[in-house]
Amino acid sequence: MALAASCVFYCRRMGTSPPSPKSDPCWRDIRNIIKLTGSLILGAVGITYQARKELHKAVRKVLATSAKILRNPFADTFSTVDVEDHECAVWLLLRKSLSGDKAARLQAVQEMSQAHHWHDYQYRIIAQACDLRTLVGLARSKESDLRFFLPPPPLPSLKEDSSFEEELRHLLTSLPQTEVDECVQYFTALALSETSQSLAAQKGGLWCFGGNGLPYAESFGKAPSATIETFCLEAIVKHSEIPTHCEKIEANGGLQLLQRLYQLYRDCPKVKRNIMRVIGNMALNEHLHPAIVSSGWVSLMAEAMKSQQIMEASHAARTLANLDRETVRERYQDGVYVLHPQFRTSQPIKADVLFIHGLMGAAFRTWRQQDCEQVLMEKASEDEDRYTTCWPKTWLARDCPALRIISVEYDTSLSDWRARCPTERKSIAFRSNQLLQKLRAAGVGDRPLVWVSHSMGGLLVKKMLVEASRRPDMSSLISNTRGVIFYSVPHHGSHLAEYSVNYRYLLFPSLEVKELSKDSPALKALQDDFLEFAKDKNFQVLNFVETLPTYIGSMIKLHVVPVESADLGIGDLIPVDVNHLNICKPKTKDAFLYQRTLQFIHETLAKDLEN
Repeated sequence: MALAASCVFYCRRMGTSPPSPKSDPCWRDIRNIIKLTGSLILGAVGITYQARKELHKAVRKVLATSAKILRNPFADTFSTVDVEDHECAVWLLLRKSLSGDKAARLQAVQEMSQAHHWHDYQYRIIAQACDLRTLVGLARSKESDLRFFLPPPPLPSLKEDSSFEEELRHLLTSLPQTEVDECVQYFTALALSETSQSLAAQKGGLWCFGGNGLPYAESFGKAPSATIETFCLEAIVKHSEIPTHCEKIEANGGLQLLQRLYQLYRDCPKVKRNIMRVIGNMALNEHLHPAIVSSGWVSLMAEAMKSQQIMEASHAARTLANLDRETVRERYQDGVYVLHPQFRTSQPIKADVLFIHGLMGAAFRTWRQQDCEQVLMEKASEDEDRYTTCWPKTWLARDCPALRIISVEYDTSLSDWRARCPTERKSIAFRSNQLLQKLRAAGVGDRPLVWVSHSMGGLLVKKMLVEASRRPDMSSLISNTRGVIFYSVPHHGSHLAEYSVNYRYLLFPSLEVKELSKDSPALKALQDDFLEFAKDKNFQVLNFVETLPTYIGSMIKLHVVPVESADLGIGDLIPVDVNHLNICKPKTKDAFLYQRTLQFIHETLAKDLEN
């Protein structure tokens, strides 16, 4: 026992003592170990020759491995030791990942991600010793083993007699109310002033704030405080869009609190989505990267990246892309999601395809495969996590791997009664300017580009192109636009707006719906401006239009965009026997809707994809 303790002592001293330029004291410790182990071997009774041989062999391998790592020659005594290269491969890759040469670092991360034959301890060595760049790179490598990622550090205990709801309230009260718009103030005030019970009663027991259709009874079901925590998270999401507020969130323990909620509500997609939105927004601030990594969020995002749920994987991909300053120069702000490629890739990206949904749509839900449901209000209120199919991410990415595919999300409502923020009145002009800034930050316009839009999203595309054509700093976006696809876009207005006016007591039409009326001056001006802009531009246009009515609720049957309204005046106009919801949802990959869309993208980007 004494001999073993002495060996341990000398080994630890060798591992912890700083290097000395004048002498090499570690060799004295090595000699002491050899003397002790030698006396043990020679003096012990019953130890066989084979055992002594294996012990000496093990010592020699340790020393030889150290020499290979440090690139120092051995004394003649050890120079003839034969050591397999894989014995020190882990350490050599780790050293390579810390190189000053970027190409060497990227190669090291790629080789690590392709290692599937290592022992558990070898993955743990990398996890414990790698730097921030390497860890993020591994998280963004498709084949990486999850054993590269250590479990998040233990979270601090909640204060005595405190709850998650109270901790969230405390975090909110610590955030400034400066630099925030009326909606942020509204979200914050609501979250701080209401309890889940009083809020449900205030809403009449029918709808929760946010227009997501959460019943009163459900707020007292699986997670009693989940409703109020959702309100708090909505407010924190808004605060996290302001850089100085992100610093406050981090300084006041927000990363740890959000992680606790993330672990608690793993089966609650709405809560998880808002938490990942906050982390993704904080990751836009590079000086916060060490705090985000050290708190264990990279491990959680690496796991989420492998999720089969498109929403979860896409939110994680956005966060990690914002953390990856090694290979990503773009910054993805809230609501801008890369569907492909979500991992690091050696495939050159030659063009972008950008998807923009319409009224009551979403970045993932809008572009799913066609289903049998045709009730607009019911579909608008359902959780998007129920839809696991997103054809741009699956079919289009497979058919066109050289594309970067982006989907955009923004808030809309049919009525002010169901608006997420009652003080918010966002016109098409306001939204287009906001989206333009986000898209330019994401590098949209730096490559050849095809726009794909549904319903009101097409009006946003038209407005963005018109506005960009008037700004010198947006000239690249105009010159790189190769084509636009419009799925049932109401260029000349929609019957939905007329119906809303006649049945105001039912819908209380929102500003978005009012702008869709046929006599809207803004809509007519936009159409005239776009045609004037497009006449001397060399880009292609493809229009689809529905021919079947759409059911709104159980009593209303409406042809949302008639053929005459979907006729832009330029480009092909193709009627399709589907309703307004399904005009952008192909039934199968072989369906005409998808194949004609794919053909347009291929033909429009043919020269760019060949280069």
